[in-house]
Amino acid sequence: MRKGMFKSQKGSHRIIFLGFSIIVVLLFLLFIGMLSTESSVSIAKFGLSFIISQNWNPVAGLFGALPFIYGTIVSSVIALFLGGTIGISTALFLTYYAPSWISKPLLLLVELLAAVPSVVYGLWGIFVLAPLFQSSVEPFLQHYFGFLPIFQGQFFGVGMLAAGSVLAIMILPIITSITRDVFATVPKKEQEAALGLGATKLEMIRLAVLPHSATGIFGGMMLALGRALGETMAVTMVIGNKPAISGSLFAPGYTMASVIANEFTEATTSLHISALFEIGLLLFVITMIFYYLSQLLLGKTTKNSGE
Repeated sequence: MRKGMFKSQKGSHRIIFLGFSIIVVLLFLLFIGMLSTESSVSIAKFGLSFIISQNWNPVAGLFGALPFIYGTIVSSVIALFLGGTIGISTALFLTYYAPSWISKPLLLLVELLAAVPSVVYGLWGIFVLAPLFQSSVEPFLQHYFGFLPIFQGQFFGVGMLAAGSVLAIMILPIITSITRDVFATVPKKEQEAALGLGATKLEMIRLAVLPHSATGIFGGMMLALGRALGETMAVTMVIGNKPAISGSLFAPGYTMASVIANEFTEATTSLHISALFEIGLLLFVITMIFYYLSQLLLGKTTKNSGE
C-alpha cells in the first residue's frame, strides 16, 4: 500500500512540475506574440527596410533601426574584447597562479561586481570614466593610433568607447566565473603530462588548458554578450544617444535598448510605438540566438570533459 502511495505522490509531483514547465513555455510564447503584435504596424509599413535604413525621424514618420543595431554591435564587441581579455586573464591567475588566500577574496570581489546596479555604473561612467576618457585615454589613443579611423575625431568622453568599457566591467564577473569553471574541467592527467615533458606552467596552459577550454570560453563569452546586448541604463547614460553611424569609437552613438528607454515615454503616434516594439523584438531574437549558442557550446565542453 505504501508503494502505491509513493507512486501516486510521484505522479502528482510530475504533473505539478510539468504544469510549471508549461507555464514558462506559455509565458515565452506570449512574450513573443505580444512583441510581434505590437510591432505589426511597423513591420507592415517598412518591411526589411526598417533593418537597413539609417533614417530615424519620428516627426516625419520615418524609422530605420540600422544606427541602433550598429551601436549595439560595436559597443558589445568592445565590451567582449576588453572584458574577455581581462576576464580570461583573471581566471587564469585565480586558477593556476594565485594562492588560496588571494584567490578566494579576489574571486569574491569580481563576483560582487555583478551585484552593482546598472544605474550606479552609469553614474560612475558619467562622472569618472567620461572625463578621464576625454582628458587622457582618447588623446593617448589618437596620438599613438590615430592612423586608424576608429581613433580619429573629436574627444567627447561619452560615446561608443565609454559605453563598451562600462559594459566590459559589467560582464567581467560572467566571463571570469564561467572561464574558471571551464578550466576546472581540464583533465589533470593532460596538465601533468605537459609538465612531465618539461613544459613550464605557461606552456602547459598554452598547450593543454586553452585548447581544451576554447569552446567553453567562447560559450561563456556568448553568454556575456547576451548580457551586454540588453543592458539599458548604464549604456544610455554614457553612449551619447545620437542615432548616427560613425567609424570613430569616440563619437556618440545609440543602442537598441537605450533608444527604447529614451523614447518610449515620448512616443505619441502608433507608428512610433510600433517601431520601438519592433526594435525590442529584434533585440529579443538576437539575444536568444546568442544565449542558445552559448548554452550549446558550454554543454559541449561539459560533455567532452566527461568523456
